[in-house]
Amino acid sequence: MQVIAGSARRILLKTLPGDHTRPTSDRVKETLFNILQPDIQGCYFLDLFAGCGGIAIEALSRGAREAVLVDNSRRACEVIRDNLERTHLADKAILLQTDAMAAARRLSAQGRRFDIIFLDPPYDAGIEKVLLPLLAELPLLEKGGRIILETRAENRYPELEAWGLVLKREKVYKNNKHVFLTRKEAHHGE
Repeated sequence: MQVIAGSARRILLKTLPGDHTRPTSDRVKETLFNILQPDIQGCYFLDLFAGCGGIAIEALSRGAREAVLVDNSRRACEVIRDNLERTHLADKAILLQTDAMAAARRLSAQGRRFDIIFLDPPYDAGIEKVLLPLLAELPLLEKGGRIILETRAENRYPELEAWGLVLKREKVYKNNKHVFLTRKEAHHGE
């Protein structure tokens, strides 16, 4: 796995051994960032299930102003620290070793706002069904900002509107997909 574009282009990233994390493949990551490219420069990026940090590091490499990376695993945070150092992007990153719900509440209480919130929770754990409504409720997302969920290709979320979110786009890959969401009030202002 490597950084695809930007200041850290072609730098190889460490990953966690075993199957506890599923790093987003370079091909899927490239497609995601082709979609996001117009919004990356100068943005504030939040990755709530950072794993090895590949998504947030890609955002920083491509010009994001700052990224907050969250993972509750000590080993994952060690790998993220390593990857931030090897890409020379540590000065633009904040790493939090905690769970996504606690991080979202803490960052919101601090008055932090993000242009892009990315979440790739463990598949089949149902975490997104608790976290997405919380993200819609908390003032973490800048007006016009996006929440991107990576999930299984077959997963559907009919509750989105009830949660206060609007589906803007889905990009389906072989086994998974990216679901692009905005908050309902942001949608009305567009």
